[in-house]
Amino acid sequence: MDKSTYNVKMPLDKVRNIGIIAHIDAGKTTTTERLLYFTGQVHKIGEVHEGAATTDFMEQEQERGITIMSAAVTCFWDYDGERYRINIIDTPGHVDFTAEVERSLRVLDGAVVIFDGRKGVEPQSETVWRQANKYGVPRICFMNKINLIGGDFEKSFSTIKDRLSKKAIAVTFPIGKEQDLHGYVDLIKMQAYEYKGINTPDLIEVDIPEDIKSTVENLRKELVEVLAEQEDSLMEKYFAGEELPEEELYTALRKGTLAGEIFPVLGGDSRTAMAKTLLDYITICLPSPVDVPAIKGIDPKSHEPMTRKPDESEPFSALVFKIVNDPHIGNLSYFRVYSGKVESGSYVLNSTKGIKERVSRLILMHADDREEVDSLRAGDIGAIVGLKDSTTGDTLCDENNAIILEKITFAEPVVSQAIEPATKADEEKMAEALGRLVREDPTFRVSTNQETGQTIIQGMGELHLEIMVDRMKREFGVVANVGKPQVAYRETIKRVVEQAEGKYIKQSGGKGQYGHCWLKLEPNETGKGFEFVNEIKGGSIPREYIPSIQKGVEEAMKTGVVAGYPVVDIKVTLFDGSSHEVDSSEAAFKVAGSMAFKDGCRRGDPILLEPIMKVEVETPDSYMGDVTGSLSSKRGQIQGTESLGNGISKIVAHVPLSELFGYTNELRSITSGRGSANMEPSHYAEVPRNIAEEISGKGN
Repeated sequence: MDKSTYNVKMPLDKVRNIGIIAHIDAGKTTTTERLLYFTGQVHKIGEVHEGAATTDFMEQEQERGITIMSAAVTCFWDYDGERYRINIIDTPGHVDFTAEVERSLRVLDGAVVIFDGRKGVEPQSETVWRQANKYGVPRICFMNKINLIGGDFEKSFSTIKDRLSKKAIAVTFPIGKEQDLHGYVDLIKMQAYEYKGINTPDLIEVDIPEDIKSTVENLRKELVEVLAEQEDSLMEKYFAGEELPEEELYTALRKGTLAGEIFPVLGGDSRTAMAKTLLDYITICLPSPVDVPAIKGIDPKSHEPMTRKPDESEPFSALVFKIVNDPHIGNLSYFRVYSGKVESGSYVLNSTKGIKERVSRLILMHADDREEVDSLRAGDIGAIVGLKDSTTGDTLCDENNAIILEKITFAEPVVSQAIEPATKADEEKMAEALGRLVREDPTFRVSTNQETGQTIIQGMGELHLEIMVDRMKREFGVVANVGKPQVAYRETIKRVVEQAEGKYIKQSGGKGQYGHCWLKLEPNETGKGFEFVNEIKGGSIPREYIPSIQKGVEEAMKTGVVAGYPVVDIKVTLFDGSSHEVDSSEAAFKVAGSMAFKDGCRRGDPILLEPIMKVEVETPDSYMGDVTGSLSSKRGQIQGTESLGNGISKIVAHVPLSELFGYTNELRSITSGRGSANMEPSHYAEVPRNIAEEISGKGN
């Protein structure tokens, strides 16, 4: 396709910003490749297993055959005499890269959820579904791989209804099973189509085969009933027994999907002309930027709620959702424009940080290929070259009409590793490389252990950290040695401490130091985090010193009293204290705040918390006893088991992360390579006393 068509100014209602989300290995990237092929964006199909997919452009992705970074691609599709622009984001399926899915869903209008037709709903399918629910993203479902042995549309479709939503409804039904799959019936048109092999674009109209007629008629009846509920006029016709016009059924389908009342389900092999039908349904069902409610935000000064409509005439507002370090042109900041327009060479306000940034160049992305454009407007997803200080989650807006859009929230990292440069020469390069990677990935953190001076990296799992170290080597030429993975423990208190005193007095000739405060410490509910309440009345502590006390508390929270881990979920109330008119200072009150907090923690029945993972293991029934025994030996609590049929069962357990390093290899040997496990962070829980003593022994 001619690149100049990228920047064609399309009516906003003809734009679709969509994501492709799924469990690992369901075929997301392969599906994206076929959509690009059938829209004319690529002329040779890149296969994931050959490491040649367009959107998997990182070396690590090509080697492992998985998606790590979400990639943005623009393509065009003609449907019903109209041209549509589809911006697709292909996201990772592996739980370690869940932040990529999270931030993509935040800026997308709709999503295609892909399932493996042999397995139906898998653990990560449930995670991405919940993430889509959180952001209210309308979605359609595609049951892929039903051409493979064990592929079963009806069985897999029932798992969506049982485990994700009763609102799922089939809009197509496959013709043929497993290797004999060769077409589908469109349940709205009640028309059957055949295709000949993969990559051939032709869909041939045929009669509905006799052997599936009754199934198709039942599914059509179910579909029509659901669609009739969306529109009163359709309902009347339906009850009057009239013929329902195709156009009105499509309108009802779109209305129901946008409202989250319907999740249309298609099924087939996405490598075939079925991908064209998927493109049709993307344009029919998924929202344009105009269909999405006005974006919410706050006024940076008054903190009053504000909104921006998806309109070019509104003041400019956009959200940075991803930073990528490009070896050729430096930092690329991916962003979604919600209102107004932005031009290259202009200045914008980063309202989150209160700074001005220059937009030196604007780019439309086609995976790792790019095209420069003069401007981007409401509904566009593109990238900016030249932003110096903006990071993921920051709002960019018009200087004279400031707004801060809702930030993207990410899970806390659960695994850490010590890292050091292999040579002295790599030291400076390593610091720079880590700084860049932290800017790119909000779930990747870097800190220094004050006692040992070691650099510590933190992430979402072993694979996540492995990829980061690999990227440092390849992209920045830094060779590093890493220690064993460590668990990100936390600390908190169990008891209320009514009075904790911090008094810092220092006399050393000349001006002394004086800071004095009383704090009350209370455990906060799990996940609520840190709360600081100022209840000073009558000025016993001058107002200007109160932020210093809070700062002192926050610094003391970084190293708890049990084993030096960060303190979480705690409420601190400042209720009294005293000051000295000459010797008091911000520094003195900061120390006093820290002293009072440490004292309160020691007396608040402090405990150590550990991350608990939700582990789902699929195993042949014959190994069930061995697998449950192994999980139990790891302090795992079995939450339930379920038979998946075909002699395979699923075990769900909560297991402490500290017991799970190397578990994948152990599971392989227990099940002769036939078992598979999926894990994701579930919650933090108290560490048993004997283990806590062991850990704190190491920590001190």
